[in-house]
Amino acid sequence: MFTIMRDLFRYSSSFRYGFIVVLIVLVMVGLSFFSPYRPDEMRVVPPNRPPSPDHILGTTSTGQDVFWMLTFAMRNTLMIAGLAVLIGRGIGVPLGMVSGYLGGGVDRVLSSIVDSFIVIPRLPLLILIASILRGQLTLFGLGVLIGILDWAFPSKRYRAQILSLRERDFTNTAVFSGMSTWKIVLKEHLPFVIPYLLADAVSGILFAIGFEVTLSALGLSAMSMQSIGTMIYWGNYYGALLANRVWILAAPVIVSIIMVIGFYMVSTGISAYLDPRSRLARMQVKG
Repeated sequence: MFTIMRDLFRYSSSFRYGFIVVLIVLVMVGLSFFSPYRPDEMRVVPPNRPPSPDHILGTTSTGQDVFWMLTFAMRNTLMIAGLAVLIGRGIGVPLGMVSGYLGGGVDRVLSSIVDSFIVIPRLPLLILIASILRGQLTLFGLGVLIGILDWAFPSKRYRAQILSLRERDFTNTAVFSGMSTWKIVLKEHLPFVIPYLLADAVSGILFAIGFEVTLSALGLSAMSMQSIGTMIYWGNYYGALLANRVWILAAPVIVSIIMVIGFYMVSTGISAYLDPRSRLARMQVKG
């Protein structure tokens, strides 16, 4: 792992800059644990103050410090994204690997199920379910909901990976030695899949962040909890733009864009590093 990270920093400027952005995001999340205010505390600072040395990102109409609100919002948004990735990949990776390895009737049945989920428009379905559960949807529930709807595409990708690994000599050797299907998939194939899983997990975080911001900005998530989307919603609700208090909305919007760019650059950096053509180029440079 250390060698991979070193090579990524050395050969991929995209990963290098993206990693710095993600690191800054994680530092901001860490600051939330040292906040002088609770996330639900109101009227703790003077309301509607523009950015100043005392409140570097200004304050809201409800007397909350935007900077400290933002640290809680980023933490909750990343928690939702992490949970969604864990559930989505927890379903999609084993399903795709087993489907690709077994082939035959099992593969056809599982592929049909996956294809059925792929054609479902996820955002309209999420909006519909969130509208039905409005007022009852927690941050945990939102993460689970996004994760359940984000396993089909990863499953197809890992199935394709295993289809190629299944024809390798080491797989035939494992079969002839009497290893079970699960042992072959976990011990022989999974190590080859893990690097791709890292890039895919970062892409999943991007997907989950976008859906969280969209649903929360529409007022369809847990509105009592701080997240990037709920900050945008409440900023609009209290008329931040109409009252010319743009800092209340600018902070979460800009941070969401920076987070997406950072994770995207990390994902593209890892993907480029795993590309066979870039591997060949690195070998030639080292040689």
